Amino acid sequence: MSASIAVVGAGPTGTCLVERICANAADLLGWPSLDVHVIDPHPPGGGRVWRRDQPDLLWMNSTAADVTLFTDESVRCEGPIRPGPTLAEWLGGDPGRFATRPAQSGYLSHVFRHTVATAPRGVRVHVHATRAVDLADVPGGQAVRLENGGTIEVDAVILAQGHGDVTPTSEEGTLARLATRTGLRYLPTGYAADLDLDGIPAREPVIVRGMGLAFVDLMVLLTSGRGGRFVREYDGELVYLPSGQEPLLHVGSRRGVPYHSKTGYSFKGARPPVPRFLTREALGEGPWDFRRDVWPLVAKELAFAYYHELITAHPKRVKLGWEEFEEGFAAEEWRSLGMRKLIRQAVPRHPDRLDFDRLDRPLDGIRFGDHAGLQKWMHGYLAVDLERRSDPTHSADHAMILGLLSVYGVLAELGISDPWFGGFFSYVASGPPGPRLEEMRALARAGVVTFLGANLKVDHHEGRWRAQSPTVPGGVAATTLVEARLPAPSVSRAVDPLISALRDRGELDEESGLVNVRTADRRLLDRSGSPHPRRFALGPWVVGGRATAGFARPRLNAPLFRHADALARIVLSEAAGTQIRRHVA
Repeated sequence: MSASIAVVGAGPTGTCLVERICANAADLLGWPSLDVHVIDPHPPGGGRVWRRDQPDLLWMNSTAADVTLFTDESVRCEGPIRPGPTLAEWLGGDPGRFATRPAQSGYLSHVFRHTVATAPRGVRVHVHATRAVDLADVPGGQAVRLENGGTIEVDAVILAQGHGDVTPTSEEGTLARLATRTGLRYLPTGYAADLDLDGIPAREPVIVRGMGLAFVDLMVLLTSGRGGRFVREYDGELVYLPSGQEPLLHVGSRRGVPYHSKTGYSFKGARPPVPRFLTREALGEGPWDFRRDVWPLVAKELAFAYYHELITAHPKRVKLGWEEFEEGFAAEEWRSLGMRKLIRQAVPRHPDRLDFDRLDRPLDGIRFGDHAGLQKWMHGYLAVDLERRSDPTHSADHAMILGLLSVYGVLAELGISDPWFGGFFSYVASGPPGPRLEEMRALARAGVVTFLGANLKVDHHEGRWRAQSPTVPGGVAATTLVEARLPAPSVSRAVDPLISALRDRGELDEESGLVNVRTADRRLLDRSGSPHPRRFALGPWVVGGRATAGFARPRLNAPLFRHADALARIVLSEAAGTQIRRHVA
């Protein structure tokens, strides 16, 4: 007898699932005889987002040494550990380099091919270069209907499509219709590599809303991608030489500042002793209000990681030893009078103290008399960020980022997600490479990038788009508006035919835009809250799956591996319990 599983989606999450299924098959299937069907119109490994046909100008936002899709000795899971090279080891050369997106695609393809080639005897992996468009219950299993007209019958299905396209929000739809009616240009949210940027005119102002990773990619494609060059001056300053084909990018966002750059030094300290305070016992019974119930524990964890590194690695900048500080810190509630007093006593210099409000919203309460004042402030802000993120004397920042990674995994285990915290995580810990921020600064000095401030508002006035911010008086008008953001996950607005079909029949539910699953075993929940015995889901667009996005950092017991391994074992056990008579049409 043979078991069979369908994995819908062949990007990093799907590839990791296939690897964990193959790794566990011999242990859980007595035969073993297993067919794994991988369904994706894009080549396996990279999938759509990490496909090879992207410009080399686009980089990853993690160093090559921080990227792996192979388990290692740190991973605490029931399945076997099957080590392999990190991206840096696979590429060779500088582990601190930021690889191109096509290079990462090659690595992910290698992982998939290696998984197939080393699968246990009796395990067969079949790749279907098409889309799954619907599921149906059949005796003992699932029938997967394919876009090419075929049908695959399997024992269980795992949805792992990753980030998908969605229909425009009501605001985006209104802006798109307004642009069509008035002859303006409007580019909605999306991946920069997927956008048609040819219609953006050269040497004209363009309003850009969003300053995260999507803006960095857009900035690169509209400057270096149009023939501009960066050169290093004799004093080390980076200078941009325009080609004359660049638009003039006027950019703002809610924060008004870009994501913090990645740290540019090797972290030498001990791993922060977290998580310690963020536990189910401390949270009590849900439901929880994130800012009221969860954030105080999260903030305490992050501060614990930060001050542990500051005190143990930089003792000359503090007045208390770690044991004394740790005892007092653990006993106090976050932001209590006692905790604030302890931190002031231990850390005399204000710049060495962790201030989440200032970190999260650096422009709050600041007003400038004119745009020149804001530009000067932003140039200084970028310079300080670049300096701090390249200076190991600020290694407490890196320790706090490691704390963020740990906290993210704990929240995923508890099934807790929050849009604000997701944005804060990306802003602090998932920003662009330092060289990209240096390029942004050079573009600003060249007049190609102009900063608009925080809480940016865009409307239509006298036949043009108009952008204004309370940070500075006045505004800017343009005929082109670009949303430099990725679309937020939304089951209700998903265009994926499989998600749409299940949603419309009530066989799939949504929570805060995410696919709802029973977090204990990742089974799909229908609209009534009932779990499906044969349908599962994992990934960043699934409840509790934000920490499993993309790929993993090595030697950090990454949630992606733990969750994928646990799910693989559940699904293999399910498939082994009931095998149906399969047929592939």
